[in-house]
Amino acid sequence: MPHAPAVSTILFDYGGVLAEEGFTLGLSVIAGENGLDPSLFVRTATETIYACGYVTGKSNEHAYWKLLRNQTGITGEDQTLTEAILSRFTLRPNMLAAVRALKKQGVVPVILSDQTDWLDRLNHRQPFFHEFARVFNSYHLGKTKREPSLFTDILASLNAQAGQTLFVDDNPGHIDRAAALGLQTHLFRNEELFFTDLALRGLA
Repeated sequence: MPHAPAVSTILFDYGGVLAEEGFTLGLSVIAGENGLDPSLFVRTATETIYACGYVTGKSNEHAYWKLLRNQTGITGEDQTLTEAILSRFTLRPNMLAAVRALKKQGVVPVILSDQTDWLDRLNHRQPFFHEFARVFNSYHLGKTKREPSLFTDILASLNAQAGQTLFVDDNPGHIDRAAALGLQTHLFRNEELFFTDLALRGLA
């Protein structure tokens, strides 16, 4: 099996890769508190946050929770519901250590996240943006990883080659879209497998 080309840039997803997936974890707790099926509620809440435009900065937190209440019957104040999610986005120390080690090897670490303004608020709580060369967030870009052109936009902005860029995400759909455009990819399952992959690429 031929070696993959050298990696000069790594695009990291935030929730589920650099941090625990607070969105899914928080939504599951909200579902339980409201007597709803967690998996169904998470799917509904995920589609709603995209559909209402909050992920692309075209809507806001209040509108999102109002719409989700109307669709599912959940109760709770906006602030309480949001905190159920934000409190569960816990940064993974080993992943940040890996980012620092990669920088020392000359690899450019970048965040590419489908997030709302919650990402900025999380950074205020526990700063991590400074660990990365750039932070790309769908809320500010007006485009998400569901759109293949986002990846070409990011590569152009970074002046990076697709074949020398590694995209790390826990969402198979996002991974497939990036791979189709020629990016190297790693479908994140756990830290151990990720570190093994880095070693195979000569990056650990």
